[in-house]
Amino acid sequence: MSGVTDTAKPRIEEVARVAGVSKSTVSRVINGEQYVSARARNAVHEAIAQLGYSPNQAARSLAGNRANAIALVVSEQGSRVLSDPFFASVLRGVHAELTGRRIQLLLMMSQPADNIDLVAYLSGGHVDGALLVSLHGADPLVAMLTGIRLPVVACGRPLGGSVPFVDADNFNGGLEAGRHLVSLGRRRVATIAGPRDMAVGMDRLSGWRRAMSEARLADDLVQEADFTPESGARAMASLLEREPELDAVFVAADIMALGALQVLHARGLRVPSDVAIVGFDDSVLASTATPPLTTVRQDVEQLGRTMTWRLLAELAGEPDLPPSLLLPTSLVHRASA
Repeated sequence: MSGVTDTAKPRIEEVARVAGVSKSTVSRVINGEQYVSARARNAVHEAIAQLGYSPNQAARSLAGNRANAIALVVSEQGSRVLSDPFFASVLRGVHAELTGRRIQLLLMMSQPADNIDLVAYLSGGHVDGALLVSLHGADPLVAMLTGIRLPVVACGRPLGGSVPFVDADNFNGGLEAGRHLVSLGRRRVATIAGPRDMAVGMDRLSGWRRAMSEARLADDLVQEADFTPESGARAMASLLEREPELDAVFVAADIMALGALQVLHARGLRVPSDVAIVGFDDSVLASTATPPLTTVRQDVEQLGRTMTWRLLAELAGEPDLPPSLLLPTSLVHRASA
């Protein structure tokens, strides 16, 4: 790929030299065997990541063999993954696309500190490719995986690195949410935005700003949060302190809107008569909120299915695949706005 020949690929001898260990030690680390010191194991993992070494990858390709497995790598803590319905919907979509294909799915949760171990495992021939979810900032994991020539597809536009991705149309979703609030006659419209180290947060914020610009309204009431109910509550409280007369808020995720609603209720503000609120996702949380939440719908299961299709198509050698795919969003009207 990219004009790189087999002779240019790093060999196990180079890994051993960079790590300062023997070839047999490198082999034991790669195969997950015991009787290797933690220091040597870490040195080998760092050398593998540094060199982009992919053990047995060429031999497996020549033999036409595959692991018949892909990894779903979520760059979040396990507690976040298990509590946010977004991740469950992605997983359902991935599983649905794999049904009947005899391909195993490995779910892996990773933080930046785990990247070296993660890349060492993924480079060992255990999987044929990886789906990357919830990337933050210029996550080095993208470059590390492309460095070992592992096919990857990201869920959401990555801010660091250039890899294929599948995303929802977050800009137009934020634009439609802002336009809807303006159409209700609201004039002091705030937003609780997603984190700035994720494209999803930036794109939804940009769409909302565009709607405010069209209506010639101020776009100064912005508070960042991190896709948790607690952060949504803190952001809502902060916005009300800055502007007690605000009359609408676009919240960049339903899960944050739950926290915002709690604060509004606690302060005796009626939704939507005092403050109209629009969320994003149309997760199960939206229809069960009090009042039920008007929200921008993205088909998260379809997001999971599409990114899986894109990865499998690349593994199958399909030509002329699009580098990115953008799925539509739509506004779902309920009682909150």
